[in-house]
Amino acid sequence: MTKPVCAVVGVGPGNGAATARRFASAGYAVALMARSGSYLEELAEQIPGSKGFVCDVKNAAEVEAAFTAVRSELGDVEVLVYNAGSGVFGSIDDVDSATFEDAWRINALGGLLCAQQVLPAMKAAEAGSIVFIGATASLRGGAKFAAFASAKAAQRSLAQSMARHLGPQGIHVSIVIVDGVIDIPRTREFLPDRSDAEFLRPEDIAESTFQLTCQERSAWTFELDVRPQMENW
Repeated sequence: MTKPVCAVVGVGPGNGAATARRFASAGYAVALMARSGSYLEELAEQIPGSKGFVCDVKNAAEVEAAFTAVRSELGDVEVLVYNAGSGVFGSIDDVDSATFEDAWRINALGGLLCAQQVLPAMKAAEAGSIVFIGATASLRGGAKFAAFASAKAAQRSLAQSMARHLGPQGIHVSIVIVDGVIDIPRTREFLPDRSDAEFLRPEDIAESTFQLTCQERSAWTFELDVRPQMENW
């Protein structure tokens, strides 16, 4: 029996890798997609049934080539998790036009390009799931988040438009709003005095993401916010 295929775009050492492991454990063949080929090879060796595909989401030709390879080697994508994101921070006084545009290309344009690659098969099957990994910045623009907040807001609006258009066609589009600091070595080093209760564990975000793709059509979630118990919201 052919395995269902999940494509995780933006596979880093936190959310992306945890999401890939969760879907692999559920019996999916997982397409690991990121810019770093060496990292993808290393991760693919750790996750049974996964394979790496190098892809820069800002480049339409690379996105098309990567998904063509996924379809050829693994099959049609049934679940797309878009985890690519830009973490460039700064106020309106600090951000230049190139940085601003780059954030939009990674968070919004890349999501559009990847979704367009998986939609033909999903529409033919009248089924499928697309999950965006978003951020609280999409809902409120902090003073130091000029580029990031606007890009994440664009991503959320894109996801909402897609959900309204594609839902009647049997395709579930959702977004996970991550509210808080993710527990990875870099953030632990940057915030050494924070307790465990103040961090979001990647494997727990991955579980919430996975559960979104299992929902019955009569009660689909569009937006799910996740935060640690100690987060001030």
